[in-house]
Amino acid sequence: MRETILQFGAGKFLRAFFDRFVHHANEAGQDVGGIVVVQSTPGERASSLNQADGYRILVRGYEDGQLVERLEQIRSVRRALVATQQWSEVLKLADSPDLRVIVSNATEAGYAVDASDQLSSAPPKSLPAKLTQVLYRRYQAKLPPLTMLPCELIERNAEKLRTLVIEQAKNWSLPEAFQTWVRADCVWLTNLVDCIVTNPPADSAQAKSDPTMICAEPYALLAIEKPKGQEASLLTSPYLLWTDDVTPYFLRKVRMLNGLHTAMTAKYFPQGFKTVRQVVEDKSAAKWLRGMLFEEIVPTIAYRADDVAEFADQVWDRFRNPFTEHKLSDIMLHHEEKIRVRLKPTFEEYVKLFGKEPRRLKEIVQPEP
Repeated sequence: MRETILQFGAGKFLRAFFDRFVHHANEAGQDVGGIVVVQSTPGERASSLNQADGYRILVRGYEDGQLVERLEQIRSVRRALVATQQWSEVLKLADSPDLRVIVSNATEAGYAVDASDQLSSAPPKSLPAKLTQVLYRRYQAKLPPLTMLPCELIERNAEKLRTLVIEQAKNWSLPEAFQTWVRADCVWLTNLVDCIVTNPPADSAQAKSDPTMICAEPYALLAIEKPKGQEASLLTSPYLLWTDDVTPYFLRKVRMLNGLHTAMTAKYFPQGFKTVRQVVEDKSAAKWLRGMLFEEIVPTIAYRADDVAEFADQVWDRFRNPFTEHKLSDIMLHHEEKIRVRLKPTFEEYVKLFGKEPRRLKEIVQPEP
């Protein structure tokens, strides 16, 4: 199998998300090719991937209203490299005519240029610097430009990453022609990723016997904005949606899924609830939460996004997944900022649309002293 995809990130999310889509496409005869994974953080993930014959994903949760549980064997990853030990091997991939796509999944903190990175660093610390080195090697080899698919949950992710790569190229005084090639010839796919991926329970016999196994919910969406004036192709998948504007999909996820997470944490974490599932299984709490979802959040975005009611039903199924233990204490991180981004705009738009305050949202956005 040709190595057509270079992936920065060996964590469980990409392996249960994009790498799974690639496997499905190859199995369907699409000849997408194989993935070379680059591990940039400490750990044994690369070693485990290289020693195993693929890895397994336990997919379980509600799908079309029915509880499902299935095990999928994934063989799209051809090999894994450790950046700190095998950076020269990573750069060699830039010289391969077979390479077509670069995928990434970094933290939000990774979307920054590190002043200590040099063109000679092997490897550089930041994601933008790593990409700049690979792309410059590709440019020097006079090979076709690449398609960039950054899978970070950051609004306008590809545009922001492209800006950082150009900034890095300028810092390194790389040729203007290369910067133009990066900006205009390489394809940068702005997208939204959505899937809950977790580790299997620590006491699971399957997890003990297979350290590479991960768990994922049945729901998954990769919404990609069609690049203007450029052709782009990846693969065909029921989880992949090409759209003229990815903003509505980002909006409905942040306002509905993430917004409800924040709202339930604000209201029910102080009452002793520990997980999302505990909240939705409580009759009174579920009534309050569904009222917020369908009566206060959905009306503010229904005219701006497609399939909002269907997505709301999917959100509820995802919340009540009996196999996912999503801790409210984890959602509490950066709580005030999450209220400002996820709930306050909904509150303000509801008032503007209907001339009154949404009573449930008001409890969270404007709590009584």
